Amino acid sequence: MRFLKTILGNHLLVKVDGEWQHLDAESLTLRPAPGEEQEILLLSDAISSNRERYGDIEGHTDNIYVTSTGVELNLDWNTLSISQKGNDTQLINTLYKIHYLQWLGNEKANTVLGVVGLLLLLLLVCFGVILYVRSRRESS
Repeated sequence: MRFLKTILGNHLLVKVDGEWQHLDAESLTLRPAPGEEQEILLLSDAISSNRERYGDIEGHTDNIYVTSTGVELNLDWNTLSISQKGNDTQLINTLYKIHYLQWLGNEKANTVLGVVGLLLLLLLVCFGVILYVRSRRESS
């Protein structure tokens, strides 16, 4: 159970059978999803603390609101949570794919590429050790 206060009033969120339900805090009945104007008011209030990053809400399509800085916001009414997607999210996802060797979209090809990369790294380490040992011999 969670009790929250927003610009739209008080909200009671309860988990029933593993699913979140959004209840009216006074009557304990299911609270209907807000209209577009209320959603914009709620999202605008949520992003107001960082106008540089988010800007203003400019439009929406299919429950995704786009801000003037290109950030996409998605409101989940049942959990009263907001997810966001922007340029930094795309960068993080790209770095994640590189780190976990998900470059090609094919698991087997990614595995082969990873193994080849590791073998080349080991080969480079071996050459480094050989060069180090040779330089130590020549200096002594």
